[in-house]
Amino acid sequence: MCNCNNPYVPKQAEILEITKHTANEWTFRTKVDTDGVKPGQFYEISLPKFGESPISVSGIGDDYVDFTIRNVGKVTSELFLYGPGDNLLVRGPYGNGFDIDKYIGRDLVVVAGGSALAPVIGIIQYAYNNPEDFKSFKLIVGFKSPNDVLFAKDLKKWTEKLDILVTVDGAEEGYTGNVGLVTKYIPELKFDDMDGVSAVVVGPPMMMKFSVAEFQKLNLKDENIWVSYERRMNCGIGKCGHCKMDSSYVCLDGPVFNYEFAKKSAD
Repeated sequence: MCNCNNPYVPKQAEILEITKHTANEWTFRTKVDTDGVKPGQFYEISLPKFGESPISVSGIGDDYVDFTIRNVGKVTSELFLYGPGDNLLVRGPYGNGFDIDKYIGRDLVVVAGGSALAPVIGIIQYAYNNPEDFKSFKLIVGFKSPNDVLFAKDLKKWTEKLDILVTVDGAEEGYTGNVGLVTKYIPELKFDDMDGVSAVVVGPPMMMKFSVAEFQKLNLKDENIWVSYERRMNCGIGKCGHCKMDSSYVCLDGPVFNYEFAKKSAD
């Protein structure tokens, strides 16, 4: 008889539908219990005989959780052969996620790079549904090229109520949108009171480093900046040690951190 309290024992989750953003980045909607799940948390997704991978939550519904996955390895390449009706094995959620209550009543800026848009979608969706809960909301999201843009339909929808800026690193002739790194647009932000501003920064390590630096130049306090070290995830329960950061385990104490703490602990 299995020990149902064993943290390593996953549960079965049916794939409800798949959204193909690009050739290598798809969102899998899975039937998962959503009680207590927060944006920024992650699950371990496993396939028998192939292993498991930590994947961030990219959408939360009444009876489903979305996972936006890039086809980059043994587990994910096998997963991309699956379809609606097939079953995954999942365990989680893990980590502390983003506490949206901390941003209520404030000016909120979310900066995301590429696939890191996925873990902050819950924040964006909340702001879209409840814009009156914020003094202002702005999303700055960057992709490598127009062909790499994720959640294009959602981004268009969100512009109905929210200030959304999409930029690409480079584009071919004919592209008429924004070009440049996300850090190009942070200095353009204008606020009356920086003490009332919060920033969420998620993406590749160098992108986060320089984005935070730009916010600091605007005199935004470190205690009002939030980052995610989701890329350090491994076992999910602090046993393997791969995510250890100074005295913290990212999978237990993060992956979302206040920068006041994170700046003292990151490598």
